[in-house]
Amino acid sequence: MSIQTPGIHHVTAIASDPQANVDLYTDVLGLRLVKRTVNFDDTHTYHLYYGDEVGTPGTILTFFPFESGQSGSVGRGQPSATAFVIPEGSVAFWVDRLEAEGLPVAEPTERFGDSVVTFEDRDGQPLELVTGESDIEPWADGPVPAEHAIRGFHGVTLDSLAPDDTGSLLESMGYEPVDEAGERTRYETDGERATVVDVLDRPEGERGRQGTGTVHHVAVRVPDAETQLNWREDLIERGQRVTEQKDRQYFQSIYFREAGGVLFEIATDPPGFTRDESVAGLGSELTLPPWLAEDRETIESQLADIDEPTPTEAER
Repeated sequence: MSIQTPGIHHVTAIASDPQANVDLYTDVLGLRLVKRTVNFDDTHTYHLYYGDEVGTPGTILTFFPFESGQSGSVGRGQPSATAFVIPEGSVAFWVDRLEAEGLPVAEPTERFGDSVVTFEDRDGQPLELVTGESDIEPWADGPVPAEHAIRGFHGVTLDSLAPDDTGSLLESMGYEPVDEAGERTRYETDGERATVVDVLDRPEGERGRQGTGTVHHVAVRVPDAETQLNWREDLIERGQRVTEQKDRQYFQSIYFREAGGVLFEIATDPPGFTRDESVAGLGSELTLPPWLAEDRETIESQLADIDEPTPTEAER
């Protein structure tokens, strides 16, 4: 069976302080907090979702904020950068905005014909802003002017322990190698957004260590649960150890860790984030799946309060 993903569904990372996380990704980067829930496997911890106005697949960056978590280190065997699309002509705006917030920002560079702004969030997670085109419209009520606003994901970089194996896996999921420069090989799939995966070949690099400031997993898209189960059968036949289908309330998921060390998720596009909140109310309250509803009082008592994001330096 031939399987094909149109691109990345979401990226999930590990943070420390939930309030600082919300402040940065909403007020500074201009993403919308579209869902405030908990890690279904560890209800002591928030699961925060950011994206465009409705959390369209291909725009969603999520976090598990562990307030007492140990710092990680980004390296081989992990995703090593998450990249967003910004419009042409917006590089100077973003460099000024990020520097005003005291974030570590590198000198803009060129990569495969695009301008790239590399920086780190408050926990040291590597992020990139890449000039390009996207079908995503910026969130109209966001704090960043629409002409400069982030328009979903560009892609991710994987610092693989086994680049050839990782590349073969990507090709089995519909990605094709399209360019190469130094230690970096670019793979791209045929979709409308978030179509790029870069694979690094750094045999002398340090191995990464999971913790705050690192990416936990990368999820790619499938249209529905039936297709997902077909993918699962195909991946098992290819030698991958794949979990059972898991209900994540806003999508169905399966997971596997490939030979290069990266944890992949296959996530369905539906049902989406408006199944339990209106568009206007997304992210405004703690939402819980039906199987946790009876535990709401206990769960809420274990979570830190999250206030409305504070104004950025640029807006004061």
